Amino acid sequence: MNDNMQDKDLLRQIEREVRMREGASKLLAACSQREQALEASKSLLTCNARTLALLSQLQKMRKAQILQRVGSRPSGHIIPCSGKVALSDLRIPLMWKDSEYFKHKGELHRCAVFCLLQCGTHIHDTDLVMVDRTLTDICFEDTVIFNDVGPGFELRVELYSSCVVEEFCPGAAGPRRMSCLGGSMGCSSGKKIRGAFRSTTIYGSISSGEVGPGRLSLPVSPDLSTLGPKYNLLAHTTLRIDHVQDGFKTHDLLLDSTEDSPFWLPLYGNMCCRLVAQPLCMIQPVISGQLKVKLGEALKCWANVYSVLGGQSILCYQSQEDLESEDKPLLVIAIRKDTLVCVSEGESHNIHISTQLQGQDVTYTLTMDTPEDMQRWAQALWQHINNMNQWKQCCDHLMKIEMQSCKKSITVKQGSLYHQTVTLSSSRKDLVIPDLSVEICTLLSFYNKESY
Repeated sequence: MNDNMQDKDLLRQIEREVRMREGASKLLAACSQREQALEASKSLLTCNARTLALLSQLQKMRKAQILQRVGSRPSGHIIPCSGKVALSDLRIPLMWKDSEYFKHKGELHRCAVFCLLQCGTHIHDTDLVMVDRTLTDICFEDTVIFNDVGPGFELRVELYSSCVVEEFCPGAAGPRRMSCLGGSMGCSSGKKIRGAFRSTTIYGSISSGEVGPGRLSLPVSPDLSTLGPKYNLLAHTTLRIDHVQDGFKTHDLLLDSTEDSPFWLPLYGNMCCRLVAQPLCMIQPVISGQLKVKLGEALKCWANVYSVLGGQSILCYQSQEDLESEDKPLLVIAIRKDTLVCVSEGESHNIHISTQLQGQDVTYTLTMDTPEDMQRWAQALWQHINNMNQWKQCCDHLMKIEMQSCKKSITVKQGSLYHQTVTLSSSRKDLVIPDLSVEICTLLSFYNKESY
């Protein structure tokens, strides 16, 4: 994807999130039930986080484009393959006082909680869970999958909480007013967004000659400081590749609030989840084709085989038809993180693969018909071994991503909220979603001007 297409794609995503944010604001203003307001407020916070992440990505992309134009490119290195990262079965234990849990003394403290999961520009939210002293663990059954992430990923898990007030007054929104993007957010997330708008520099023109600098004005955006429930960050942690394990593992949580906060919950200070990863080099073929193979230096016998590199091996079949019919391969050449690949010099188009098999060093020799084929296979093998070293334990075996069969997907849930908003807007003449395609560019232009 070229730079221009990446620009347009990011701007489309930003525009979509601004539309979703406007829709969530309108839905929040029209909520007649507490549960609806909690969901709408959660959706609004998620949209704000996505907008911030996309603007940050746009800044990085523009900076890279400027460096490329002036000829200041980073030193060349082999870029590892991307992969899938999945988090599931998230559990957060609670530590209630004996008098609260066993004797049920004191006021019943209830909170609505959810988790925001962010990996780069990919952000997902979990379902809402109502928590009081009758629960010993906060359980999120969602399986969240992040696609197209690298081995250097950072998955931030944020736990948000909102104190549930028993008396809910529908429509307590106060007067509607004109507001610019970021002005109608809650205290915590709003500061982040507005801070990003002030500090992020956009390099280059957004759409030359199309718009001038200005501020993106979103009509009918309610002031959320007086409207609806408000979520606060309760705790967070960041998961990296070293935390990946094919099983449940406990991770430390960093607390972001104190016991005197109304949204406080008695956390132990850790969470348990299953974090797995599937690098693309483990789930799809890297390279395939016809070649000759010889085992060991002492053997003179060569075999014509159809070979496929992927996972931890090169599978050699007698023909491509045997591969398609799922017959057992004639030979399996193990590929490990410490496997050595050498290319023969001279007229022979040979590749020597040295690896360990049952504690012994074994050398395989592959030969190709042309030097182009030899170079193609050698590059693929070097890249594959680099991928395995970058992805570390994730390439020791193929981890399985387990999906919750009875759960709605996050995309469907968000789509449902958006459709509710569109239906609501169409039935009320005073709630109109503006065309934001030009105003997005206006925002970014202003954004650029204000940074200087």
